[in-house]
Amino acid sequence: MDSPSSDTHNLTGNSFLEDYWDLIGGIIFSIFTYLLHKSGNGHLATLFAAISIIFISITISEIAEILAERLDEPYGSFVLTFTAVAVEIILLFSIMLQAANSPEAMETVRGGIISAVIVDMNVLLGLAVFIGGLSFNEQQHNEDTSSSYTTILYVSALALLVPSILGHSGHDAQTMETASTLIGLLLLIFYIIILIFQTKTHTHFFKATARSRIFRYKRKMQEGDEEIMINNYIFDNFSNYANFFVIFLLILLIGILAEIFAHDGMIFFKEFGISAGLAGLIIAIISVAPEIFTAVKAAKNDQIQRVVNIAMGASTVSILLTVPILLILGHISGMKLSLNFNPLEIGALIFTIILAWKTTDDGETNYFEGLSHLMLFLSYAVIAGLY
Repeated sequence: MDSPSSDTHNLTGNSFLEDYWDLIGGIIFSIFTYLLHKSGNGHLATLFAAISIIFISITISEIAEILAERLDEPYGSFVLTFTAVAVEIILLFSIMLQAANSPEAMETVRGGIISAVIVDMNVLLGLAVFIGGLSFNEQQHNEDTSSSYTTILYVSALALLVPSILGHSGHDAQTMETASTLIGLLLLIFYIIILIFQTKTHTHFFKATARSRIFRYKRKMQEGDEEIMINNYIFDNFSNYANFFVIFLLILLIGILAEIFAHDGMIFFKEFGISAGLAGLIIAIISVAPEIFTAVKAAKNDQIQRVVNIAMGASTVSILLTVPILLILGHISGMKLSLNFNPLEIGALIFTIILAWKTTDDGETNYFEGLSHLMLFLSYAVIAGLY
């Protein structure tokens, strides 16, 4: 028979792994990535870099949520926004810097920008709604949230069309670059106004409805008394400054991994004949993976409002903040980014927004609606791979 101390030891060990598996895994895979890169094994280095970036990003998102809960608005939203786009921007900028040796790198960056929204709205939202729908017949959220976000995304998508229309109507590269710069500026201004709308004037649009809160409360009562758990997660005990410093260090590590991924990844994509569109999709999945992880957990706990906020909020940031920042970084580095998206990317983006509007406008979701988003994503992936 095991002694009580033995049970306590096992429980502590299990708890440690549950709390820090992402950080431990990220560090281990980072070491392997560096060694494989130095030894010239680019294929495995690319794979291990992607895995390491995902694991470390999960840790960053956990720390960011701790900080967001402590800080008042709009600072909490700033933290979540920054961490949501940091990995995506680092990955895409690292790919952009490869354009001198790989001309298709810019097309991969453009594909990554659009793919981030498509993955957020179809894989993240679709998978979470599908899994949540299997556990609960219907899940409720605040319809004002989805209505606001789909309007924002629709307007933003139409703004991205401007350089593409100029490009497809015979205008020169300089005109498209000028249009891209102006659109980037407009998107940034639009984002600032939306942030005020979301965190100051209309915060009630982005909160759970009373009905969904009551449903969750009743369900918890049916499950019995809640257990009181002591949270020993180390970052809960860190000060805000210490947590910010940890996030900075982890983002710095991701920057190093992203450089390896970009260098070896472009070679990998070429050797295996992976199209720029599919490469952008792969990059988007890597950057969005932590949010998918969080959203699925929320859906299984009947927190569909959180899922909608994550999916649509991340999609909004992917356009309104990622695009301007990449344009600025491109200008500084001499790698000018033109927002001349191809018809497939623009079409997929608009169809994704329309589908999200149709599946969320009534404030209720079910597994069939989640499946619809997954089907749209798979169809786009097939086309992107063969386009």
